[in-house]
Amino acid sequence: MTLVGGLGFFLYGMKMMSEGLQKAAGPKMRSILEMFTRNRVLGVLVGTFFTALIQSSNAATVMIVSFVNSGLMQLGQTAGILMGANIGGTVTGQLIAFDLASIAPLFVMAGVLMVVFANRHPSAGRLGEVILGFGILFVGISWISQGLVEIQQMPEASWIFRIPANPLTAFLTGWIVTGVLQSGSATAGIVVLLAREGVLDIQVCLFLMMGCNMGCTMSAVLASIGRKKDAKRTALVNVLFCAAGSLIWAVVFLTVGGPLTDLLMRISGNEAGRMMANANTMIMTGQTILLLPFSGWLVKAAGRLVPGKDGKEKEFQLEYIGGRSVFSPTTAVLQAVRELERMGSMASTNLTRAMNTLATRDRKDLEQVRQVEKHIDFLNQSITHYLVNLNQSTLPIDDAKSIGGLFHVVNDIERIGDYAVNVANASEILMDRNLSFSREGERDLAHMLDMVIKILTYSIQMFSQNDRQHMEEILALEEAIDREERVVQQRHVERLTQNLCSPETGMLFSDIVSGLERVADHATNIAFSILEEEPGEWARR
Repeated sequence: MTLVGGLGFFLYGMKMMSEGLQKAAGPKMRSILEMFTRNRVLGVLVGTFFTALIQSSNAATVMIVSFVNSGLMQLGQTAGILMGANIGGTVTGQLIAFDLASIAPLFVMAGVLMVVFANRHPSAGRLGEVILGFGILFVGISWISQGLVEIQQMPEASWIFRIPANPLTAFLTGWIVTGVLQSGSATAGIVVLLAREGVLDIQVCLFLMMGCNMGCTMSAVLASIGRKKDAKRTALVNVLFCAAGSLIWAVVFLTVGGPLTDLLMRISGNEAGRMMANANTMIMTGQTILLLPFSGWLVKAAGRLVPGKDGKEKEFQLEYIGGRSVFSPTTAVLQAVRELERMGSMASTNLTRAMNTLATRDRKDLEQVRQVEKHIDFLNQSITHYLVNLNQSTLPIDDAKSIGGLFHVVNDIERIGDYAVNVANASEILMDRNLSFSREGERDLAHMLDMVIKILTYSIQMFSQNDRQHMEEILALEEAIDREERVVQQRHVERLTQNLCSPETGMLFSDIVSGLERVADHATNIAFSILEEEPGEWARR
């Protein structure tokens, strides 16, 4: 029972510490991943540092798969950072090799105090979760160590340790257990404890560790299911890297394992636990050095094994969120933003299509406008449902703050879609009654549409990329469109008084102009959803 309880504490502490680190550092480290992955060597360094910080190679590789699926990272950029993530995952074993069980209760108490009394300071609360998880982890380690001693003295339970009796069964055991637990750091830590307590032979522990490293790839594989082809290839690159490395190290340990193990033991001060932690770091660092020059080959091999291009998009489906993808708190909001970007682009294109029917009189385009609007309504409901569930999840601090703004963005984009349908309805009335706008009116609408599409494009870019490059232009365009709306309406009144257009078309024209002005307002709301200030407050600064 001591062993089982200790294992429970260990896994829970590992989970709490890893999730706390992801919440505290996720968004900032996510930005670093996006920026510094073009160079393979730099990608290895960034991947190592990032994974060491969040204490989860599984989370890091899932995040990379999500980036590729979202188009924020290219397949060719992933090899180096995946290799670095595997190196960074060995840091947990190094921490566990330290015997901190005697002071673990101090970490638990400190963490509890920070969590309980840091309600007004979310950052301190997240740090408290990390410290509390760290303390619980080492309390679990202490219990596991006691349990291993007890179970070794129980003949009826000794068969458990004979399962991984040879290199092959040890490798498979590590692979399967890690795949089930979805935590390479946890299983690697357990292997370190097994070696430290002398429960298993060092040679067996080495192959168990390699199996754990192979099992780490399963999280990325699961995350790629139902995703784009390049996301699947990214997961496969990670599998190929670990498989090739395991094969290389298996040959090394089976041929010169004895002298190499003795050397590692001397370097580690004859401590078996420390030796296993060092061996794991050596395994991952060594195979990265060996395989990094051939990373291009790994990418090409993944392309061969997952051939073809992504099929045509099915009607009414989500592309970046939901479905069968594995949920990752660190990338959940990012995925929602990508889906909203797609929805916004769809609404913008549909508005242009609807406006064009005023001139082309194409009824097929009218039907397509209405069909796309149904898709936008589907996205509106699906994304809103996703955000509601997301709002109930534990997310990184900055991401959690942005959820409210995303709800507003969904509504703004849906309203833009409605205006496109309003234009299509007006166009259909003109066709049915054989009416048309004056040439001057058509020119005014075309000019105003150009301005509206420009501000909408800038706004979606500012929102999706968190890019403030066009912020001043957005504010200037919003004011210019307001002025243009008044001028166009005044010209329209003058044409009515001069009998240059009919009252029937006059009402439709006025509604379309007002709708375009409101689209510009919604576009401005979308852009400023990433800021705390309202557009008017920013303009007065």
